[in-house]
Amino acid sequence: MIWVIHTLNGVSLGMLLFLLAAGLSLIYGLMKILNLTHGSYYLVGAYIGSTVIARTGSFALALLVAPLLVAILGAFMERFFLRRFHLDELPQTLLTFGFLFIIADLCLWTWGGDAILLPKPSMFGKSIDIGGMLYPTYRLLLIVVGLVVAGVLWWFQERTKLGAMLRAGVDDAEIARALGIDVSLLFTLVFAVGAFLAALGGVLGGPIIGASPGADFDVMLLAFVVVIVGGLGSLRGALVGGLLVGLLDNFGKIFFPEFALFTIFVPMAVILSFRPTGLFGRA
Repeated sequence: MIWVIHTLNGVSLGMLLFLLAAGLSLIYGLMKILNLTHGSYYLVGAYIGSTVIARTGSFALALLVAPLLVAILGAFMERFFLRRFHLDELPQTLLTFGFLFIIADLCLWTWGGDAILLPKPSMFGKSIDIGGMLYPTYRLLLIVVGLVVAGVLWWFQERTKLGAMLRAGVDDAEIARALGIDVSLLFTLVFAVGAFLAALGGVLGGPIIGASPGADFDVMLLAFVVVIVGGLGSLRGALVGGLLVGLLDNFGKIFFPEFALFTIFVPMAVILSFRPTGLFGRA
């Protein structure tokens, strides 16, 4: 039964990583922006969520307010800064890297340097019995939320007109513009959605991972591993990659704590040696 518990822990972490990687993968797939500020969205979302919970006592309100504010921040960055360097990868990378440090310092100035752990919602603060072992219901909530978000994103991308426009923009932005699709608006929308998902992961992951200076680098590293393994621009790859990295990270820390990073990066290198574009990436 202990294997079931460890597997559930890995899956719950994988769902958090999926929330981060899905937005990162969509942004790269449409805009070809390797957004190094993505981890900052997680951190800001967690900090804003903690403030909302402290002021109102409502975890649900934090799940709404923090991602929306971070989505506005992401849309602002794309509209007024990144758009000036469209398809110019080096300036984009340096700009997002600079924003990472700016946001980190602003968070340090606003919320201080102490690590915080967001309180769990009272409804999911208990544990349930699984084969004679107690397991926190909050981690099960993370798994359910991750699956729901994956389903919504799939429906949006595959079954809606806006999703069809998004796929057209990914395949050929010039033809999409010729057909009358406002690709610039799609850029802003996708960037905002990516920031929203990262901040949502920050609020949901706050009770488990917490928030502290440097957490933005940690989650960004894991998110990049996920999208590299799953394939840049692939939503399905983000889900599979998130689950794979979550399980490898969890079992690696349990059985090989001194080689925790080894258990993530070596499988990534093996996968890339056979699939250079990732499991579901396209050349």
